[in-house]
Amino acid sequence: MDPMTTARVYAGVDVSKDQLDVCVRRGEAQRHDEDAAFVLAHDDAGIDTLVSGLLEERPELVILEATGGFERAVVGALAAAGLPVTVVNPRQAREFARATGRLAKTDRIDASILARFAEAIRPAPKPLPDEEIRALQGILARRRQLVAMLTAENNRLPTAPKPVAKRIAAHVRWLQKELSRTDGDLEEAIESSPTLGENEALLRSVPGVGPVLARTLLAEVPEL
Repeated sequence: MDPMTTARVYAGVDVSKDQLDVCVRRGEAQRHDEDAAFVLAHDDAGIDTLVSGLLEERPELVILEATGGFERAVVGALAAAGLPVTVVNPRQAREFARATGRLAKTDRIDASILARFAEAIRPAPKPLPDEEIRALQGILARRRQLVAMLTAENNRLPTAPKPVAKRIAAHVRWLQKELSRTDGDLEEAIESSPTLGENEALLRSVPGVGPVLARTLLAEVPEL
């Protein structure tokens, strides 16, 4: 049997404010220099492309770093689509990469390292319960509505007459506050999910990771 047809797929997503760097890795059957790597814009269209692409790949696991909140919408969208996703603290990914010889002291964590982390963990896929998926989908839908309204109002503001501009500016401030509250709802939904919070069990399943390294990797709780 051709190993390329049976190789397990793992993905790493490096999230920054403006873009998503993605690496898709098909297990040991594929050489590192043949890993699929691509960049997407960090917006709704880019997230949609990421989700649809990974749904086609059907990965065993998608790994992201906690990046001060930039990753929340991405994590929510992946989880709502039923993809197996987990978020690790940057220290966890860095300690893993150093321990496995994948990272020098001054190197940065990137999508390929996160994909290798996912490949090493090899957990059994565990989809979110239906009620958690529905909750995430509802929050994400509301978030997209707010972002669209904010964009529209900000586009109107420069050309609006002064009395109208004043009201638009007030609406923009309200939308910004509402978006912040919605992001808080998304964070709470992710943090309260037992499935998304199983990093400890996943880390302890890494081949070659003993108790000392596991404790190091788990020294900080992932900040979603």
